[in-house]
Amino acid sequence: MRLEGLARQTRNTPALAERPGAVSIPKRGRGQEVREIRPFADGDDPRHLDAAATARTGTMQTRTFQEDREQTVLLIADFRRPMLWGTKGRLRSVAAAEALALIGWRVVLDGGAVGCVAITDAGPYVERPRTRARGMALVAGCLARAHLVAMATKLPVTPLVPALLRAAPLAPRGALISLATGLDDLGSGWDATLAALTAKNRVQLILTEDAFETAPPSQPLSYATPNGPARARFAGLVKDREARTVALERPGLTIHRLNTARGAA
Repeated sequence: MRLEGLARQTRNTPALAERPGAVSIPKRGRGQEVREIRPFADGDDPRHLDAAATARTGTMQTRTFQEDREQTVLLIADFRRPMLWGTKGRLRSVAAAEALALIGWRVVLDGGAVGCVAITDAGPYVERPRTRARGMALVAGCLARAHLVAMATKLPVTPLVPALLRAAPLAPRGALISLATGLDDLGSGWDATLAALTAKNRVQLILTEDAFETAPPSQPLSYATPNGPARARFAGLVKDREARTVALERPGLTIHRLNTARGAA
């Protein structure tokens, strides 16, 4: 909730996806603000005839209007077990939640609507898109409750793809979907899922990366496996992350890499 102040300072961001709503922008439609007066044409609504302009010109004139639109964003937070760790700064899940909350505040401060889905191994937590600070308060509460549950859950890891397919229909066509995840344990069908999402919506992918992933130690380290302890070098993680980001690029998708050791901005 305290991120509202930071959002006010950094709210000069590019326009997000829009759906019919309450913010007037220069698009032709059926809003309240007149866009232009022009000669009447077949297919125009007779109710929008302008009597004064018609009398003045001697030909039928009609009014067109700027369409009232509303920014809408669906925030999707990955709170599954692979996100619940960190070696420096914050947990990956906490960094993801803060980045999403900042996006949400910017949207509602500009008159838009924000909703969220928090994916946990115990199931999703959902808030449908709403406007104003009250809508953002509900989103913040949803994220907080889901994270508490995620930290206490000992269930097997849920694959991301099926959970994402269940969450996506909550976003109206054309809305922005902001997904914060580390892309761990995807499950099958990731490429097809991403193609389906970008066909209907704009998608913003926030890749959360711990310091261990962006600057791993050069020496071999011990780690646990189901078959016991093992040792390996992790210096190749940096190139792996770079290659993964390049492979994700496609129309309708923007990618932001989030360093968990940095601030929410």
